[in-house]
Amino acid sequence: MSKRLLSLLLAVLLMFTLFACNRSNGDEGGEQEGDPVEEPGGLNENWKIGVVTGTLSQSEEEYQAAQNMLKLYGEDRIVHVTYPDNFTTETETTIAQVRSLAENPDVEAIVFVQAVAGASAAVDKAREVRPDILVICGTIGEDANVISKKADIVMGVASLDLGTAIIDQAHSMGAKTFVHYSFPRHLGINTIAVRRELMMKRCEELGIEFVDATAPDPTGDAGVPGTQQAVLEDVPRMVDLYGTDTAFYSTNCGMQEPMIRRVMEHKAIYPQPCCPSPFHAYPAALGIDVKGHEGDVPYMLEQIKLKVAEGGNTGRMANWPVPINMLEVEAGVKYAEKWIKGETNGRVDGEVLTQLIVDVVEKTAGEGTRADVSLFEEPQADGSVIKYDNYFMILCDYYVF
Repeated sequence: MSKRLLSLLLAVLLMFTLFACNRSNGDEGGEQEGDPVEEPGGLNENWKIGVVTGTLSQSEEEYQAAQNMLKLYGEDRIVHVTYPDNFTTETETTIAQVRSLAENPDVEAIVFVQAVAGASAAVDKAREVRPDILVICGTIGEDANVISKKADIVMGVASLDLGTAIIDQAHSMGAKTFVHYSFPRHLGINTIAVRRELMMKRCEELGIEFVDATAPDPTGDAGVPGTQQAVLEDVPRMVDLYGTDTAFYSTNCGMQEPMIRRVMEHKAIYPQPCCPSPFHAYPAALGIDVKGHEGDVPYMLEQIKLKVAEGGNTGRMANWPVPINMLEVEAGVKYAEKWIKGETNGRVDGEVLTQLIVDVVEKTAGEGTRADVSLFEEPQADGSVIKYDNYFMILCDYYVF
């Protein structure tokens, strides 16, 4: 009797144990045969960075910078696409190119330079596919208040700071007069108008005479040729009137080549072109052969210096030693790599980005070349200021030829 009772108790205990085990493995979420096993999150070993630039014919600097990144990282890491030359009328093509990058599951970040008109819409479409993708934009063609809400990081020239920097550079090269060429359409742009006011103020502080000069709008009836002819004729008149210690500056790209030629001929002063870059206007104006040296900054700086010396104007012409668009592409790609590898403090790490910008500038122009990075503060017509926490403005040292 006692043996049968003991056997019954053991059987009940065994059944209870099996039932408890089954509850633990099933009802409480234990692993079941055939259930998928979640792998811990981590680095996508096949990560890629998409780079969006203009074409070689229209945007050589950033195109060459993207190609440099392609050579540095390899095709397994960099995917380079271009937007059309007529991007203002072919916005859908730009959008499609950016979206195609987001549709590639291995593309973790997109670097977009220049972020032309249509960039915001393109980023929106990319985020429809991949809300988590990192987007870095440089040299924007849309309102800062719009693109800064779409992209994670925005970079650009510290345009307002140039209002002081350009005058200081002209003063250091001996300028006693500063001639500012523009036209009503440009002066209607807030950034250009505010920068002009800052230039006037700095000239007054340094005892430099500020001269407003109006040139024909290149979008007018005379077109770019008419604007260039006006500059060719007017610069010599200004030198005759104010002397050779006169610095010349224009807000328009089309004016730069004739201005450089006339400044060289008349031994005047040229602190920088409208777009800071050794590749902007100088090569064409001075007849420098770029073939075989596309994107080669040290070569271009050396050649410009030689040409200026041949023209007898050493120490009177200057520029940034680093093309801003090339800088934005390289710094953007390297930041994206760090973000992908978890080496940044969140999506927007100003400290890491600043150091990368400084590193690229020093690598290109030499150790010790200054590069200041600050967050953009945009003055408004009503006197208020919009402060951005993801729009980084870049200001570099000058290189005197």
